[in-house]
Amino acid sequence: MSRVCELTGKGPMTGNNVSHANNKTRRRFLPNLNEVTLTSEKMGRGYSLRISAAALRSVDHRGGLDAFLAKARDSELSDRALKIKREIAKHDGPAELQA
Repeated sequence: MSRVCELTGKGPMTGNNVSHANNKTRRRFLPNLNEVTLTSEKMGRGYSLRISAAALRSVDHRGGLDAFLAKARDSELSDRALKIKREIAKHDGPAELQA
């Protein structure tokens, strides 16, 4: 299982551990990923996703999973999240896509 957020695409970053003697060794900064179940109001069911804590706050701020996925770029979403986005769009019909 990769350490990448399924909604934002946030992944590991690299940097240095710097000792008191200023010795530098490489390290990784991992994203704060959590396994959460987000509920879609339009579909009436929950989806289990592995997302970062920052993405969870963004989902709450935008008003839920449906609103977040509607605004999200397809390039940032994982394959599972993209499938959920298309499912929701298909469930809404073409009227929601044009608005």
